[in-house]
Amino acid sequence: MKVTIVDYNSGNISSVINSFKEVAKDKVNIEVSSDLNKITSSDKVVLPGQGSFKSCVDALKKINGLTDTLNEFAINNKKPVLGICVGLQMFADIGYEETETKGLGWISGNVSKIDNQNGKYKLPHIGWNQIEIVKDSKIFKDIKNKSHMYFVHSYEFLPEDKNVISATTEYSSNIVCSVEKGNIYGTQFHPEKSDKFGLKIIKNFLDL
Repeated sequence: MKVTIVDYNSGNISSVINSFKEVAKDKVNIEVSSDLNKITSSDKVVLPGQGSFKSCVDALKKINGLTDTLNEFAINNKKPVLGICVGLQMFADIGYEETETKGLGWISGNVSKIDNQNGKYKLPHIGWNQIEIVKDSKIFKDIKNKSHMYFVHSYEFLPEDKNVISATTEYSSNIVCSVEKGNIYGTQFHPEKSDKFGLKIIKNFLDL
């Protein structure tokens, strides 16, 4: 099996690469690439993302054909995709960070700034938070409810269809922190920085 972590110059993704290789050992071929042919021939794809919604979308679009290749992979061929942090946010129709920016449109909804309740909650939200698993999700197999995961974000994904939400976390309000829609999976938290539970989520994705 081949899994490609899409490297589209969206910041430092070394921890994502290292965690996937640690979990995969020698059983899964982990590629790190933006090569369209390598992505197309993969069994699964990981879409990381650091920085702003706009900067990540712009970086995707700078690589000719990458957005179309990802659409073909996820929407037409229905192969598994895992979005991490801004990678998840880009599933949305639109994001409002910096300016109004169109996303991939895989899951209807928008990405908006977390309400910090007039400064009561610090942004960005950085650190460990409990997650509430709200529906059975393949990537949460053998993960205990209310496990702690590691977050770094100031914006949240607001999906139109609440049925895609697989986990939430409490920070200022009830924030969506994981989604699942068919073959499309996403975590707002960073599994690669979330200790043994995060590594288990990565393993669950690789085992799909």
